[in-house]
Amino acid sequence: MTPGNTKSRFTAKLLRPEQPDNDGAWAFVVLPKAVSATLPRRGRTTIMGSLNGHPFQATLEPDGEQSHWLKISPALLAATGTNYGEIATFEISPVEQEPEPAIPPDLQAALDAAPAARAVWAQTTTIARVDWIHWVTSAKQAKTRAQRIANACEMLASGKRRVCCFDPSGYYSKAFCAPRDADQDKP
Repeated sequence: MTPGNTKSRFTAKLLRPEQPDNDGAWAFVVLPKAVSATLPRRGRTTIMGSLNGHPFQATLEPDGEQSHWLKISPALLAATGTNYGEIATFEISPVEQEPEPAIPPDLQAALDAAPAARAVWAQTTTIARVDWIHWVTSAKQAKTRAQRIANACEMLASGKRRVCCFDPSGYYSKAFCAPRDADQDKP
């Protein structure tokens, strides 16, 4: 399939994450590969959609397998009256224009301290900024994150508008994956 601005409809089981974070009782689904293939990119992608007819906007995360996964917030679960294990109906389409990403405070501070890097940052596309931020925030250790921020400022200051050597889909590096389903091994 060719990526485009088409609506895709699918059903999926709402999964419970094995290691939930501090956001409360959220759920997730992994998009079918055929649906993911209709999206404009394999990396982070913002969509408009509906869950059992209830509208929402969200950013899909890459699953490292050439598809995406969707985190379903506690608020959306409550609004739709859905819960883990239920089959839900989704309709999604990519947004026409990717929203401007929030810049993490540590990256913002580094950009503020490096005027040449900040100037190139301001001239990059929204998608390029999404990738820079994703590269920084995907670091597993604080030391790696700090090094990536320093490297980002150096690369930007030298005129590079896109982060080099970063696979935003995680497919080649296996850097990204969907959460593990807490009920995956249960009958």
